[in-house]
Amino acid sequence: MFEHNSVNLDILKKRAFNLRWATVPEGVIPLTAADPDFPCAPEIAEAIIRFTQDRYLSYGPPAGLTEFKESVASFFTHKRNIPAHPEFIFPVDSAAFGIYLICKTFVSTGDEVIIFDPVDFLFRYATETVGGKAVPFAIPPGDAAVDFDLLERLISTKTRMICLCNPLNPTGKVFSRQELLTIGEIACKHNLIILSDEIWSDIVFAPNVFTSIASLNEEIRNQTVTVTGYSKSYGLAGLRIGTVMASNPAHYALLFAASLHNSTIHGANVLSQVAAMTALNECDYWLQGFVAHLQRMKDLCVRELNTIPGFNCIAPEGCYVAFTDIKGTGRSSNEIYQLLLEEAKVAVVPGAKEWFGEGAEGFIRMSFATSEDILTDALSRIKNTFSL
Repeated sequence: MFEHNSVNLDILKKRAFNLRWATVPEGVIPLTAADPDFPCAPEIAEAIIRFTQDRYLSYGPPAGLTEFKESVASFFTHKRNIPAHPEFIFPVDSAAFGIYLICKTFVSTGDEVIIFDPVDFLFRYATETVGGKAVPFAIPPGDAAVDFDLLERLISTKTRMICLCNPLNPTGKVFSRQELLTIGEIACKHNLIILSDEIWSDIVFAPNVFTSIASLNEEIRNQTVTVTGYSKSYGLAGLRIGTVMASNPAHYALLFAASLHNSTIHGANVLSQVAAMTALNECDYWLQGFVAHLQRMKDLCVRELNTIPGFNCIAPEGCYVAFTDIKGTGRSSNEIYQLLLEEAKVAVVPGAKEWFGEGAEGFIRMSFATSEDILTDALSRIKNTFSL
């Protein structure tokens, strides 16, 4: 399933947008947006085809298809150890919209939200779009100690929420149970909402283990709103499907009212829900194979990057991105990005503030969710550029 002949570059060059094959110049290998180069599991495509054969594409329930909600509740209950209830779950048109919706629901103009640094730009964007102020909290890569005393000092009377991205994009950190317990206890102490983004939770490399913060205890669970999606795990980015789950009924009511799903202004389309519930119900074998492949690509990526003078890549514990310190080259993130694009014909994501926050400067991020042949070619090009 994950050999080189599974990758159809002709199709990718027509359909893979968002900085990927359809948007880069011919001859450039894009290790950019975190989206697999592999086709999705066949069961997903077959389920969509079956659903459309009747040719009825009617409105679905505003709160989501019953079967979808039950599949998601079963996933959270049995694989994340959260006592989930279908009635407190609803689909959204992406995890990104889910993040925005949670901010819209619980953050007002002038409120403060603690976001990690570095982290995906969506947390800052969503916070600021609803009039809030994003307060960055530095999280070191790897297993370096997190300064939780600093976290508590950042909390003010205006703080309303802590945004938890676990595993953490772009560094690949997977938070330990004790770290999550500390975050949860601080949030409960100060009556803060925990936005737990778990879109990467399936992509965790042994011996690391993922823990959902809402699984720790009832008090923390009642402060947590969990958002997830299916693009990273199952290659469904173009279907734009995610899930928002609350354990606190009052939180669910607020979230659903803010979603505008009842008005039909927003909502997740039925085909995407069919695809996601098929992935959860039938495609574990595909996901397990994907993660096994990614573990090998992670090892290859880290090993080769660390042979380049001035590069230092700490092995990610989760996510399929390598976040590499390039400060030893004496060049900025954007300078390395331009050099690799122009000379190596490899596109990466520079560690610029607009992508990941100020803590990302001096780093580059590259996705390794591709075939071994493509990744080996890209790494060889990068190494050759720095040996000139």
